[in-house]
Amino acid sequence: MVAVSWQIYAITRSPLSLGYAGLFEFIPMVVCTLPSGDLADRFDRRLIIVVSYVAQALAAALFLGLGFAGPSVAWPFYAVLALFGTARTFSGPAANSLVPLLVPPDQFPQAIAWNSSAFQIAVIAGPALGGLIYALSPTAAYGLCLVLFAAVAIVMATVQRRSPGHRAAAGMTALARLTAGIGYVSSRPMILGAISLDLFAVLLGGATAMMPVYARDILHVGPTGLGVLRSAPAVGAAAIGLALGRTPLSRRAGPTMFACVTLFGLATIVFGLSENFPLSLAALAVLGASDMVSVYVRATLIQLATPDPMRGRVSAVNRLFIGTSNELGAFESGVTAAWFGTVPSVVIGGLGTLVVVAMGLWLFPSLRAIDQLSAITPEP
Repeated sequence: MVAVSWQIYAITRSPLSLGYAGLFEFIPMVVCTLPSGDLADRFDRRLIIVVSYVAQALAAALFLGLGFAGPSVAWPFYAVLALFGTARTFSGPAANSLVPLLVPPDQFPQAIAWNSSAFQIAVIAGPALGGLIYALSPTAAYGLCLVLFAAVAIVMATVQRRSPGHRAAAGMTALARLTAGIGYVSSRPMILGAISLDLFAVLLGGATAMMPVYARDILHVGPTGLGVLRSAPAVGAAAIGLALGRTPLSRRAGPTMFACVTLFGLATIVFGLSENFPLSLAALAVLGASDMVSVYVRATLIQLATPDPMRGRVSAVNRLFIGTSNELGAFESGVTAAWFGTVPSVVIGGLGTLVVVAMGLWLFPSLRAIDQLSAITPEP
């Protein structure tokens, strides 16, 4: 994504083009998320993950071809991003709902923390290396991604789980299966509140989409600096994730989550206003650390409060909300940057996040009142 975003911006020099990149990942996610959750509850989740990573390897191969061709327009990148977004959509619910089948229930909160930390550590190295590799050649970045996506598909095929992922949904129509996750989430205020808080906070407060503009035009640090900027949130997230893996959050989970989303909004404002590279990195690290706590609480809550036969579809709804906040948030950031300027758009987004926290505290008292995550069980 470092290579794609930098190459698109190099072609167009338009912040709006970066917003379109998020939009072309968002559209297939909207179309395919609910069917992907239904598939995850009816078929082997591991097989779904393998096939999706093969498709992501194909997308990397197409990006590699574009890197060699050197197009002067951005639309071919958008087309491949749509394929990439579709593949990611099908892997998400299957991967999320597979985790509870890999560890005992009492270790699940720690598994969430270790899993998130491992991912964030990879995110730290990935963007930084991506900037360095892109400085050599965008084709080198795409070629390496092709190899790694294929390797992940092979590794996932060997994963052993505690119980079969295949399950049937007898007596339900296709439409009823697709919408069951929405019905379950909407009838559980605690789950709905956790998902909604993340949706609107990241939708308004996400600054990631504008990082190429900051790297090139505000901080003047080039593609290598862009890679470091993209890694900074993951540094904060990984540090907090490792801490939660060793010492899980034992009390006041709900209030802690709201406090950290507030910190996320404040860090977004600092990053938006900063013209100093070290200060920008610090703000992004705080942003990532606070978001990690929110991810930890939300992911643990959703999985523990959902029975296994529903986990794929509920995970799909969660992914839909997350994708809306990330990909549509990137489009929102591009549009507001085109209207008001890059810096005002990021600052306005951070202020919007603070408003969302205030509304969440008012609308979802059951979420605010959560104490111990280990006490959460599926509601009847």
